Amino acid sequence: MTRFLFGTTLGMSLGTTAAALMVAMSVSSSVWAATTLRFAHPTPQSDLQHVLAEKFKEEVEKASDGDLRVQIFPNGQLGNDAQMIDGARSGIIDITLSGLTNFTGMVPEAGAFELPFMFTDSNAAYQALDGAPGEAVMSKLPALGLKGLAFPENGFREMTNNRGPIREPADLKGLRMRVNNSITLNNMFELLGANPQQLPVAELYTALETGVVDAQEHPLGIVVSFNFNEVQDYLSISNHAYSALLMVMNQKRFDSLTPEQQQIVEKAAADATAMQRRMNTEQTEQMITTLEEEGMEVNRDVDTAAFQQAIEPVWETFVDLNGDEMIKAIQAVSGERQS
Repeated sequence: MTRFLFGTTLGMSLGTTAAALMVAMSVSSSVWAATTLRFAHPTPQSDLQHVLAEKFKEEVEKASDGDLRVQIFPNGQLGNDAQMIDGARSGIIDITLSGLTNFTGMVPEAGAFELPFMFTDSNAAYQALDGAPGEAVMSKLPALGLKGLAFPENGFREMTNNRGPIREPADLKGLRMRVNNSITLNNMFELLGANPQQLPVAELYTALETGVVDAQEHPLGIVVSFNFNEVQDYLSISNHAYSALLMVMNQKRFDSLTPEQQQIVEKAAADATAMQRRMNTEQTEQMITTLEEEGMEVNRDVDTAAFQQAIEPVWETFVDLNGDEMIKAIQAVSGERQS
């Protein structure tokens, strides 16, 4: 039986995060003389999530004339996603960036954004995330000790594997597919005959290399930045789910800033998100070309209609558990499919 780990477990992970910060806080006293915001994220420095963090740092420090500083901890230095979110809730970390799915244990209705084939393109997702549905998710965060800053993007999820091109649902049967902690995506792959396996992304390269799993699904940026092309032969452009990120700040830390500093932080988050989204869109085709040049076989002829029909029970399960209010709100502003 697959064991699902949703949301975060405050307390269990604080020790790991605190230990990592002991090293981080050995920086010179001159750096800490200003108000320093500790920004942790899970991806390598080659990923656009790190580019976003650097843009945020640049804007905050410039606009505040150095009164605010940002120290970035990339590549999961301060723990995995759950640990970093717990750290942000407790105040050990000031700001973190993580997949929206990692917050659905605390805000279950947010899972509607990642339902399979909810969005046909990024602009539809932006309409929902930047509109009333996204605001509804943000409104739940203060009670959790968090201030929502922005919804950057991971992008549309694609499938890679070592068996062959995935064109129709039957091509997934028997694949040991690494999945994240999204219940909807776990349900999707199980329904389609794959064998979903939850693994931290930091362990995925080795798991693919050694055959512990033989497939995975991530947006292209993650495939590239984690070099999964070195241990995967086939890439299928399925666009089967859109993955948003959520950038959050410890609420008490945010409240401790002056009104002017709060505005600086919020504007920097918005500007960095807009830049990161634009760069992700601009680089999509180049990433596919790069992966092809490095030896991956890429297919775009995925039977989307067949997949949409096959995964209808996943939508039904979500509605049974969470209602359809968020789904309808997303569809109303994005112009997407009506259930």
